[in-house]
Amino acid sequence: MAGSYTKKEIGAGPEEQTLLKDSNGTRVVPVKGSEPVRLSPGWEGTGRPDDELNFKGVTMDQADLEINPPHDRLNLVFSILVLHGIGILMPWNMFITAKDYFVSYKLSKEYTDIESNYAKYFLSYLGFASQIPNLLFNWLNIFIQLSGNLTTRIAWGIFVQVLVFVFTVILAMTDSSEWPGIFFWITMISVIILNTANGIYQNSVFGMAAKLPIRYTGAVILGSNISGTFTAIINLLSQIMAPNARTAAIYYFITALFILLACFDTYFALPLNRFYRYHELVHQKETNKRQLENSTRGKKESLPYWKIVSQCFPQLFNTFIVFCVTLTLFPSVQSDIKRSYEDFTVPSDYYISVMCFLTFNVTAMIGSSIASAVQWPSEKYLVIPIILRVLYIPLFLFCNYQPAGTSRYLPVYIDNDWVYLVIGITMGLSHGYLSSIAMMYCSRTIEPQYASIAGMFGAASLVTGIFTGILFSFVMPIIVS
Repeated sequence: MAGSYTKKEIGAGPEEQTLLKDSNGTRVVPVKGSEPVRLSPGWEGTGRPDDELNFKGVTMDQADLEINPPHDRLNLVFSILVLHGIGILMPWNMFITAKDYFVSYKLSKEYTDIESNYAKYFLSYLGFASQIPNLLFNWLNIFIQLSGNLTTRIAWGIFVQVLVFVFTVILAMTDSSEWPGIFFWITMISVIILNTANGIYQNSVFGMAAKLPIRYTGAVILGSNISGTFTAIINLLSQIMAPNARTAAIYYFITALFILLACFDTYFALPLNRFYRYHELVHQKETNKRQLENSTRGKKESLPYWKIVSQCFPQLFNTFIVFCVTLTLFPSVQSDIKRSYEDFTVPSDYYISVMCFLTFNVTAMIGSSIASAVQWPSEKYLVIPIILRVLYIPLFLFCNYQPAGTSRYLPVYIDNDWVYLVIGITMGLSHGYLSSIAMMYCSRTIEPQYASIAGMFGAASLVTGIFTGILFSFVMPIIVS
C-alpha cells in the first residue's frame, strides 16, 4: 500500500481516525507526510453499468481477462485458424487433384468397357456441383441463422464432411465397373452434400475470425492457400510413388479426412484459450451494449444489413474480382498450357503439376504470409492493383495455351517457359497477398459488433468470385479458337 503506517490507541483524535485496525484493536493511521491510500483506477468512475459495478453476471475469470488482457501465446489461435483455412478448401482441392482417378480410371472406357461422356464432362459437372451449393449456403448463412450459433454450424458442417469423405473412400475401394452411370451420379450427389456443409462451415469460420484482430482473418486465407500447396505436393508425390490412380485417390481422401478431424478437435479447444475467450467476451459485450441501447430506446434489435454492405462494399468488390480473375485462369487455363521447349528443366510428365498447381499454390501461400505482416495499399487504393490483375487474362491466353478438343487460331505470343513461369509466380503472389488484405479490410471497415457479419459477407463474395471465375473459364477456349 502507498505510504507508511504507525499504531495509535483507540482514543486518537478525529483527524487520525481510520477504519483500519490490527489484530489487537489498535487503529492504524498514516504517518504525517505520507501519501493517502488511493484506488487506481476508480472502479465506480469507469462508467460501467450498475450490474457490472456490483459484479452481477461477471465471473472471476471474466474480470481477470479484462484486467489482464492476454496475448496469443505461441500463436496458438493463429495456427488453429490457419488449420481451419486448410480445412475449408480441402474438399475442393482434393476432388480437383483426383482428376486422374475419376477421368482416367473410374469413368474410363478401359475400366468400364463403355463409351460415355461421363469422363469428358466430369470436371464441368464437378465445378457446378461444388460451387452452386457452396454459393447458395454462404449467402443463406448470413441472413438465416442456420442451426443456431457459430459453434453448432461449424461442428455440424465438419461432421457432415467427414461422413462424406468416409463414404468416398469406401466408394473408391468398391468395384464400380458395371455401373459407371450410378457411380457418376452418386459422386455428384456426394459433392453437392459435401459443399453444402462446407459452405456453412466456411462462412462460419470467417465470421469467427472476424471477432479477433485483423491478422486472424488473414490466417484463414493463409490456410486456404496452404491447403492448395499441401494438395499439390501430395499430387506430385503420388505421381512418383503411388502405383495407380485409385491408390493415390484413397490417399487424398484419407488425408482430407484427418485434416477435417483435426479441425473438429481444435475448434472445441479454442474456448480453453484465454486469448480467444477474451476477444469473445469483448465481442459479446459490444453486442450486449448495442442491445441495451436499443431496448432503452424501445427499438427491436435487427441487423442493419444494408448499412454493413454499404460500408464494406469496396472490399467485397475487391474480394470478388481477385477470386474471379484467379479462377478464370486457375486451374482450367494454366493446366492446358503446354511446354514450349523440349529441353526445359521440368519434364513433360510433371509439367502441369509443377508449373500450374505447385507454382500457384506455393506463391499464393507466400503472398498470404506477407499480408499477415504488411498491409499496403490502404483500403481506399487497394482496388487499383486488383483491377490491374485483369491483365493476367490476356497474358495467359498469349502463352502456349492448347485447350483439349479445340484448335487454336490465336497466335502464341509468349512462347517461352521461363516467361510463363514468371507470369505464373506473380499471379500467385498477387492473389495470395491481395485476397488476404481485402478480407482483412472487410471486417475492419465496420463497427466491431458487426464484424462477424461483415466477415460472412466477405466469405460469400469470395465464393461468388470463385463461381463467376469458373463460368468465365469456359469462355477461354472459345476466345483462342
